[in-house]
Formats: sequence, structure tokens, C-alpha cells
Amino acid sequence: MRNIRHLRVFLAAVRSGSVSKSAEASLVSQPAVTQALAKLEGGYGGPLLMRTRAGIETNVRGAVLANRVARALAILDDGLMQVSSRLVVTATTAQLRALVAVRDAENISRAARTLGLAQPTVQRAIAQLEQEAARPLFERTPHGLVPTRPCQRLAQAVRLAFAELDQADAELAELEGKTAGRIVVGALPLSRSVILPKALTAFRTQRPTQAVIILDGTYEEMLGALRRGDIDMMVGALRDPLPVSDIVQEHLFDDRLAIIAGRHHPLAGKQKIPVSALAGPGWLVPRKGTPTRAQFDSLFEGHPYPQCIIETGSILLMREMLRNGEGLGCISSAQAAAEITNGMLASLDIDFEWPTRPIGISYRAGWMPTAAQSVLLDFIREAAASRG
Repeated sequence: MRNIRHLRVFLAAVRSGSVSKSAEASLVSQPAVTQALAKLEGGYGGPLLMRTRAGIETNVRGAVLANRVARALAILDDGLMQVSSRLVVTATTAQLRALVAVRDAENISRAARTLGLAQPTVQRAIAQLEQEAARPLFERTPHGLVPTRPCQRLAQAVRLAFAELDQADAELAELEGKTAGRIVVGALPLSRSVILPKALTAFRTQRPTQAVIILDGTYEEMLGALRRGDIDMMVGALRDPLPVSDIVQEHLFDDRLAIIAGRHHPLAGKQKIPVSALAGPGWLVPRKGTPTRAQFDSLFEGHPYPQCIIETGSILLMREMLRNGEGLGCISSAQAAAEITNGMLASLDIDFEWPTRPIGISYRAGWMPTAAQSVLLDFIREAAASRG
């Protein structure tokens, strides 16, 4: 089902409505087109095309697949063209998988182990790509194979193209009342405790068998995974300015930070606490480079900066360290709301007006979610609207 050449033949047949025209466009014989279409239909578990007197037409399943294949090949061919126009004709699925694996591992042996193939097989695939492209795709160094910039762009295109074909699998399964694929969500700290639990609980009532994976990590790690197609959406604090142009941000609500402490802390219950009184205690604050930390640092402009800091974005760790001690924490007010409501922690009244920070969903520009992904997106929006 990932045979790029068969998918090209299929799309040419759909667009031309003719086996003979598909053969001409694909530079193969008519029997080869017929065979490719039969294999594709077998791989996808049923008919995709209808043969009529007027020519070839798609059925419902074929229309779904053709839409995704068109999107996938548009992405892939843009990457191939940046390396060599010849690769649009010659590159195979096996070669492209090898390219991505070697780009990730920067080593033939490790890439071969990842793919479950023999090392010479992967080496030959890379050599064939470089021969057809008439240019090196990797720089051979004592430390490994370093991908060239065109190779980096091509590997990215391959990942995104294959992600589109994964979407096709999910959509075809949807037509048959089945579940396929998985939804991968990158969860920044606030979303893990405020938005996603409620959204996922509601999602489970409608899609009980749909596989969902929640990943956490730094914004930079998940942004890279989102752009590669490894995750479908990222939920949490938005960035301004947006660091890349191929990502879209959807605003859900605005959040403010809070200074929290154990409910028996000496400052708990006091009003308009001056910033100058906050430098002494030990602090638990998010790591440098996050919007939360930038706002925390701005709190102490013109005042002594705290010297005792532990970096964390975990409300659970903050709760356990603060509720019986004299330290302070800085975190999203939405994240801390449950701990404050339950009487485990107190929010301090600081003589400082926190700026708002936008919270929302990030996804790839041009991304077309499946039905299941759309359902989860709607539940995330509802959970954000009804928070608290």
C-alpha cells in the first residue's frame, strides 16, 4: 500500500479516467497499469475504481484514497524536485524509507537495524538514490553520515507524505466502521492537567477503540515532531512570534500565572505582597526558554533575583514540595486551580499585574484531520471553553 509507483499509476488513472492515458503518463505499459491497480486494490482490501463505458471512475473509497494520494505526492514531489527531477520518476518506497532511516541514524548499520534489513541493502538504496540524483545526499565524516540540506528537506517531505498515507488508512477504515491508525498529541504542561483529561474522557465515549498517544516534552522537541508529522497536534502555550512559518496556531483562551505556596505559608492570606518580599524563599519555576519563565523573570526586574531555584513545570512536584514547606512556586493559574480549590495550596496576592499568555492548539499548515482527529479537536475546544 506504500508502493509509490503504484500510487502514481492510480492517481494518473483517476485524473485521466483511462488506463491507456495512465500508462502514457506513467511511462509504463497498459498491462502494467492494470496489474498495478489490481495490486493496489488488493492491498487496500477492496475496489477503488469503477470501470464504465466512459472510462475509469472512483468509488467512494477510491475518492478518499485519491485525495490523500494527491496530497502525499504533491509534498513528496516537491522534496524530490529539490534534489533532482529524475527522482520523481525513479525513487522507490524502499529507497525513501532507507533515506529517512539513515538521515535519522546518521549511520548505515543503525539505520539497517531500525528497518530490519541487511546493511548492504540499505547502503545500496542510498547509493541508487545518489546515482539517480547525480549528487551526494550525505557527507561522509569520521563521526557518521551527515545529511545535506536537500537531503534534510527530502527526508522531511517523505515523512509528511507517508503521514498523509497513514491518514488515508484511517479514513478508509472509517468508511467501513472500523478503527485504524492512532492520534498523537503533543501535550505541554498546562494541557496535561487542565484541557486534555476532560477532552479525552469525552472522546473515549465516542471513540472507545481509537488509539491515542499523549507525548510530553519541551516545546522545541514537540515542534520538531509536529513538523515531521510524528505528532498530529500540540496543545499548550502558544508562541509569539511563531518560530516557523509552516505551523498554524489556534487560540483557545488566555491564561495568567500564579505564585503558589503551602496554605500555612507565612505569606498566605496577606494582601498586595511586594515583590521585594519574594527573593528570599526557595522557588520552583519552569525552565529557561519557556514563556512562563520569561514572565517570572520579568517579575523581578528592578528587584533582587531569587538565588535558590529548582526548574520544573510539574504541579504535582510543586504541590508535594510546597504544601509543608516555606518555598514558593510559579505556574499557570489554571494548572494550580484544582490544588488551590482542594485546599492543598494557596495562591498569593502579589502586588504585580501578570500579563496574559495565549493557550491553544498548534498543527501543520494545510493539515487535513481525519474524522477521529476532528472529533478530538472539537472536544479539546469544548474542554478549553468550559475549563473550571
